[in-house]
Amino acid sequence: MIHSRSNDEHAVSEAIGFLLIFTIVIAGIGLVTLYGYPILIEQQVNADEKIMEKNMIVLQNDVKSLAYKTVPYKETSLKIGGGALTVYNASSTPAVSTIDITDCVVGGTRYVSGFQSGDLRYSSGGAGTDISLQNGAVVKRSHFQTGSVMLAEPRWFYDTRTNTVVINLIAFNSTEVMARTGIGTVQMAMGETNYTYVSPVNGNSVCLKYTPDSTTEGQDYLTAWDNYFRNTMKMTTTGNEYKFSTNIETLVIKKYDIIIKSI
Repeated sequence: MIHSRSNDEHAVSEAIGFLLIFTIVIAGIGLVTLYGYPILIEQQVNADEKIMEKNMIVLQNDVKSLAYKTVPYKETSLKIGGGALTVYNASSTPAVSTIDITDCVVGGTRYVSGFQSGDLRYSSGGAGTDISLQNGAVVKRSHFQTGSVMLAEPRWFYDTRTNTVVINLIAFNSTEVMARTGIGTVQMAMGETNYTYVSPVNGNSVCLKYTPDSTTEGQDYLTAWDNYFRNTMKMTTTGNEYKFSTNIETLVIKKYDIIIKSI
């Protein structure tokens, strides 16, 4: 007996085939969305973070040009992706950090008292990191773990041959609270400068006290500065006070005020 398919049977076969193909396509889109999209987002966040690391070093070079090359004005355009760039003035509360420099004697000579630097800080929401240009250094910290790393060191000098120390203190100030996302132009101008040349008293000993603010950010930044003071500047430490390991013949302290006009 010969059997033949009716038109209804052909229609059912085509419908089943369409449903199978449609299901495979939807499943593929779902897998790409589930596994591929988060990877793409993570790569974009990492790219934004790397770009801002480079941008902050560019801004650090702008600050160097203002402070050390006596350039009166610098302007840099940059892309601020995945987060916001904010100015925290030297007078902000709580202070980003406070630096005191003394002759290591309680009640003795104070060469610097309560210097506050402020900072220019990029905060990434996706990556959970802060990259901060503070006191001439670029410092990076994570929101999810303690500690920090110094991406670019400040321009301080310690000449053990002549026992000379040069400390450059840089403060940021602006006329108003400033924050920016997307495309921004950072305009900076040179403010007041102050130079101090001294021969330290009390056996030529020099101590530096670095006090971060009491927030988690401040405590994290302390890690990077602690490594810099101990490893690069060869200072010994007691708590948050650091002392140069040899007697200092000449201490040079330079203070610069950088005015942030816009970001």
